Amino acid sequence: MNFRCLLAIPLLVLAALGSHGQPAPTALNLDFEQVNPRTHRPLGWTAPTQNGYLMAADSVTRHGGRYALRLQSPSAVRKAGEFGVATWQLPANFWGKRITLTGFLKTDQVQNGFASMWLRVNNDEGTIAFDNMANQQVQGTTDWTEYSITLPLADEARVIYFGLILPATGTAWLDDLSLTVDNKPLTKAAAKAIPYYKAEKDTAFRRGSGIELEKLSELQTTNLALLGRVWGFAKYYHPAVARGDYNFDAELLRVLPKVLAAPSPAENSAVLSTWLAGLGPVPPCRGCREPAAKDVRLQPDLAWLTDTRQLSPALSQQLVQLRQNRNQGPHYYIRPAPFVSNPLFAHEEAYASQTAPDAGLRLLALFRYWNMVEYFFPYRYAIGEDWQQVLPQVLPQVVAARSAEQYRLAMLALIARIHDTHANIYGDKVLEQYKGLYQAPLWLRFVDGQATVAGYYDATLGPATTLKPGDVVVQVEGQPVADLVKARRPITPASNEPTQLRNIARDLLRGPTKQVSLVVRRAGREFPVTVDRWPLSQLNLNLGVRYNTLDPKASPWKLLPGNVGYLALGTLHLAELPGIMAQAQGTKGLVIDLRNYPAEFVLQTLGKYLVSKPTPFGRFSGPDVTYPGVFRLSPVQYLAAGRGPVYPGKVIILVDEVTQSQAEYTALALRTIPRATVVGSTTAGADGDISSIVLPGNVQTYISGLGVYYADGRETQRIGIVPGVEVPPTIKGLSEGRDEVLERAVQLIEAA
Repeated sequence: MNFRCLLAIPLLVLAALGSHGQPAPTALNLDFEQVNPRTHRPLGWTAPTQNGYLMAADSVTRHGGRYALRLQSPSAVRKAGEFGVATWQLPANFWGKRITLTGFLKTDQVQNGFASMWLRVNNDEGTIAFDNMANQQVQGTTDWTEYSITLPLADEARVIYFGLILPATGTAWLDDLSLTVDNKPLTKAAAKAIPYYKAEKDTAFRRGSGIELEKLSELQTTNLALLGRVWGFAKYYHPAVARGDYNFDAELLRVLPKVLAAPSPAENSAVLSTWLAGLGPVPPCRGCREPAAKDVRLQPDLAWLTDTRQLSPALSQQLVQLRQNRNQGPHYYIRPAPFVSNPLFAHEEAYASQTAPDAGLRLLALFRYWNMVEYFFPYRYAIGEDWQQVLPQVLPQVVAARSAEQYRLAMLALIARIHDTHANIYGDKVLEQYKGLYQAPLWLRFVDGQATVAGYYDATLGPATTLKPGDVVVQVEGQPVADLVKARRPITPASNEPTQLRNIARDLLRGPTKQVSLVVRRAGREFPVTVDRWPLSQLNLNLGVRYNTLDPKASPWKLLPGNVGYLALGTLHLAELPGIMAQAQGTKGLVIDLRNYPAEFVLQTLGKYLVSKPTPFGRFSGPDVTYPGVFRLSPVQYLAAGRGPVYPGKVIILVDEVTQSQAEYTALALRTIPRATVVGSTTAGADGDISSIVLPGNVQTYISGLGVYYADGRETQRIGIVPGVEVPPTIKGLSEGRDEVLERAVQLIEAA
């Protein structure tokens, strides 16, 4: 199972690129032989020019034929965020399971970044698969080398984008590309008609709902809460909606004024009953059976369908009938991800032009998110409160959130209530401004409940602050840190306490000004200090989030004193593993550091060196899109045994609150190895492939889309991977520059 982290290269611009008026190519111009004589660019290839990067056909440096594509930076200096890209756009009008891009790449003095091919598969809503060779970045000066990228090709794919990207200085060339589908030439792939749906023709509310509200009465709140439940249930259960016959955002916005005007719960039920009947008859479903209890991890919470205190008998009967005759085929709004089966939410309009959505769109955002959690969040039972009651509680807050900032903070507070570290708002300019665009170069970590300097985001700027690891920040801009933590908890999504404090610490010294005043405690003495803040792009903010104390370019392997092997998965690539494990065979013990995010998915390959027989370690629960709200259990997952000698020494796995998602999954599996011990502190408690959600205002968020459990069914969500030997960080250890977790691991190996 492959939990991919989000890639930082900003490729959203690619979908909007045009041809800049050049002639159309006569065929796929993958060898760059068709060239526009006026611009001297390869025909059909596009590139943004705002950063000054130049794309051209090169007749001097080429791999084959007369031309190659050249991409060149404007100077030897690159500003943060600048990149060059060459793009080809291809309709996905063919069938297949996998698509592979192969080509030859050459570089000259590529510095301050990398050059790579990239491949992206889009459906109607955006990216569903993407790879930019981030794990094999090409740097410096290299000769022609062949590379390839393979991605799953989902049935709902609409557009394929690919090309060359250069987020660096220097020059890169690309030549002799080929595209294959299921290992056959693209020309031999079976043709596919791209489907269109009735729902796509309904664009009445793309620019807003036109609904404005000052505040809600108690009756309106009750009526709207029922509307949200009925609308979401019909969205995911009704066969006509599943066929794509209705734009269900528009359906909500049309019935919303009638619900707001309903003078009583009975009248509200009548409105909803009439509206539901208007979707058309529900044909009998002969295959709609209840799943066997032994196969199910989570059942839908549908007791409200028969609660006649909320519903009229007629409406209740309609809803029960819909449950019994629910959609059993493909669904316009939801489908399982290829190969993995976490939920993919489809055809969800972003309303990107509405930075501050009106009241109707804000209610749509609430209902969309609430129902996605209600039916497709595997850990709904672990939220810690009744999700049914959250809806009426949040309704007045969302209606009152009129500004762009207030709306996002209201949604962030809702997102935080599901207690999932994957669930946050990402890349949002309004929230970035709210948090501030400057950051002190100090990496903080909560140790014994105190915000403690753990390291620096820059090797020069950090020490220049005069603060040292082990210093405790007591106040920020005159406010006690304890008060800041209390204020930020409700809008800091996290699965557990260690991870919430991790995330609060990350932004504690962030703000809108270039300096921040602090009160710091060192060796029992408090003193004031003013620290410079820097633009976020100038700091290595991955420290403490992705690599912990690890240099991202460092070797993943080293031999520690006492003949102890040390393997850091944050920089380990699969190709290095055979050589490393050959060196490890003679060591007394092996330390596997997972206080990071693995650079590649190495679990099964690594496991073959560590177990002598298939070893059960975990299982998943995935959504049943034909019975929304049901999560079915997968078979038990095993570590596969290798054919060679098994590592004979003791294995120590290092974890802490940075260990999240794929890292947690890896730790869960590796702890089942004989002779293995987990050492450190509790992990992030957020496991399972992520599912993307877009809300009105182009607000991007995620949920954990699969449930992940130990083989015996024990939980990991919110709990994390609890170490067998707990070694929490200490202020003394930080001030002395010690890695106390690693020290304890070595002690355990030496004592074995």
